[in-house]
Amino acid sequence: MCGIVGWIDWEKDLSQERPVLHAMTQCLTNRGPDAEGFWLTPRAAFGHRRLVVVDPAGGQQPMAAIHNDYACTMIYNGELYNTEDLRAELLAAGHTFQSHSDTEVLLHSYLEWGTECVARLNGIFAFAIWDERYQRLFVARDRMGVKPLFYAQRGSSFLFASELKSLLAHPDVRPVLSREGLAEVFAISPARTPGHGVFRDVHEVRPGYSFVVTRDGLKKQRYWQLESHPHTDDAEETARKVRELVTDSIHRQLVADVPVSTLLSGGLDSSVITAVAAQSFQKEGRGQLHTYSIDYVDNARHFQASAFQPNEDAPFVKVVSDFLGTQHHNIVFDTDELIDALKTATLARDLPGMADVDASLYLFCREIKKETTVVLSGECADEVFGGYPWFHREEMLNAGTFPWARATKERASWLSPELRDWVKPEEYVAMRYEETLDEVPQLPGENPFEARRREMFYLNITWFMNTLLDRKDRMSMAASLEARVPFCDHRIVEYVWNIPWALKTYGNREKGILRKAMEGILPDEVLYRKKSPYPKTHNPSYTEGVRTWLLDILGEPASPLLPLIDVPTIRRIAESDAQASSIPFFGQLMSTPQLFAYLGQLDYWLREYHVSIEA
Repeated sequence: MCGIVGWIDWEKDLSQERPVLHAMTQCLTNRGPDAEGFWLTPRAAFGHRRLVVVDPAGGQQPMAAIHNDYACTMIYNGELYNTEDLRAELLAAGHTFQSHSDTEVLLHSYLEWGTECVARLNGIFAFAIWDERYQRLFVARDRMGVKPLFYAQRGSSFLFASELKSLLAHPDVRPVLSREGLAEVFAISPARTPGHGVFRDVHEVRPGYSFVVTRDGLKKQRYWQLESHPHTDDAEETARKVRELVTDSIHRQLVADVPVSTLLSGGLDSSVITAVAAQSFQKEGRGQLHTYSIDYVDNARHFQASAFQPNEDAPFVKVVSDFLGTQHHNIVFDTDELIDALKTATLARDLPGMADVDASLYLFCREIKKETTVVLSGECADEVFGGYPWFHREEMLNAGTFPWARATKERASWLSPELRDWVKPEEYVAMRYEETLDEVPQLPGENPFEARRREMFYLNITWFMNTLLDRKDRMSMAASLEARVPFCDHRIVEYVWNIPWALKTYGNREKGILRKAMEGILPDEVLYRKKSPYPKTHNPSYTEGVRTWLLDILGEPASPLLPLIDVPTIRRIAESDAQASSIPFFGQLMSTPQLFAYLGQLDYWLREYHVSIEA
């Protein structure tokens, strides 16, 4: 993977702006530790940091190409999984190639098909192409939003980058929070409204969108969206197609010129990926597949089963690894490491985030990077196939708000009265929720039961899934590790979107159709294991550590956090028995300890990024 930076300006001579471009690009070194490249002209300037995965010699960027006297220059972050299919088409159309990199194939796809090329791509990507013929910039982001891309317009300039920190390195972009930014941080976070960059007049290219930037301005195009139509396949045919799509996606994502491994939790999703990958490795003579799992010191001693986390992962990890013959690595972290990494995770995300859920993933990726460069991960199967409790429990399904963030009223009570009156967090969340429901592609004649489930899937795919993908990208790339997500293949998402609920839950099980589709490749005890989320620490020392951190902040008069929160209320929560009371904060995993850590991250972020607040 890589990091990209760009600057288009219709008045300033950008060929003289290398120091600024260099500063912006250097912010992305972790995303691309292997090489850097720059390209500057009067109107357009690009910076690139590269993590070598495919074709070390032939994939240098920025990359320029000419076809039929048509010249373009591109920077690209991502991977194409249908590279060879596209290459064959382009060769037949008269194109020639100097490398076997997907970068060159993508650039020639634009030279051949123009802005329509994105419809032909299967992959994860954020890229920008300067089109010399038309004096325009073409920008696109993948359908699911696996790869990030932020942008800002300042006067005659259009700026874009893989991460917020890179935009903030430009002198015209300031870390300012308006009312809307505060609402994002206090009412929506660790999610983020699709398309919003939190800071004032900073935005993110939405998944499935492309832009054309010219002297006349910015024109957005939605090149992909979900489409609703009746599902006509029976259970057997549906399972066959799901298996075909899932296995094909995994096989395509195993291609690399560097070591490839899988993450393995012992749950359905990661085990399916590992099973297909292990079979592929054996068939192709690629040696033994390496797998990785995460755990925490004393977690077994403190683990308590819950509806969200019914059992521990370790026994199931061993079953899968032994069954498939993988070389397994179990990586264990202690509380002090987790707490120390909370600040690093904030810097990686450029925002306060999912607390130890972020920090542990960063530490995990950092350790994996010592042995491998690419990992396949099971993210997104729950959003696509309906694995979360809120798909199944009536009170969550019909809560009338985002089901992973139902505590908006409680969150509002943590703000200072002045901020609460200005930001109006409950109104803001309700507005974002209703906006999203208005986007849902309805199926005419669908019964209310199915229609509501369709809304829930749309909420999950556009919001919750993006939150987890953002986390996965930012924490893995901070460790210079490429994480691929086969369940995000748009062909899987498109097909499963229209499978009716009764078939999705085949056998009266969550993700039942996926289980049926993958029968025979895993032991039944794993194939039919009840869903368990990403493992977090249950060690009470973590709660005590982040509580102490927050109380220290509350006792510091200079803290930038204090004017924004209701200090007596937060102090009362921090001084209560956090082990006995569980405050719902976000999703399945974030409760009282994560609230403490989030507020600690927020204080650190306000200081470190020199954030200002303006009306």
